[in-house]
Amino acid sequence: MNLDRAVVAFAGFMTLLSVALTQLVSPWFFLFTVFIGLNLLQSAFTGFCPAAMVFKKLGVSSGNAFH
Repeated sequence: MNLDRAVVAFAGFMTLLSVALTQLVSPWFFLFTVFIGLNLLQSAFTGFCPAAMVFKKLGVSSGNAFH
């Protein structure tokens, strides 16, 4: 799995987790979902993604989107 796929998989997992927390714990967890969406948007325009930096340090091979 390369870095691009790892970041997309992580974003998908976190989105599903935030939706589940919104339903099961508190409606205020929708703010977590909003944060994830905003982070995805800013990384699409800037190329900066904190999750990509963490995955790189863990040794995931580089992809095309995040260098």
